[in-house]
Amino acid sequence: MEYDKDKVDEMTLALLYLVMWNEQPMTRAWKGFDWDTLDRLYQKGFIHDPKGKAKSIAVSPEGRIKAEELFLKHFEK
Repeated sequence: MEYDKDKVDEMTLALLYLVMWNEQPMTRAWKGFDWDTLDRLYQKGFIHDPKGKAKSIAVSPEGRIKAEELFLKHFEK
């Protein structure tokens, strides 16, 4: 099936905002999303390399800001 990967990336990043927490000195999020999408978010610089046994990923400062912006854009009442 063909689909808009950029839109999927945007929505995934917005939803990652729901499962983020601060773990000084970084922000982390649960990584229960499609691996290909997480790899694209990594390539775009929003998260650190998602490969590994950890059940969470480190989110870049830019990724945290963008995730909040997208969450508010799509889900704020």
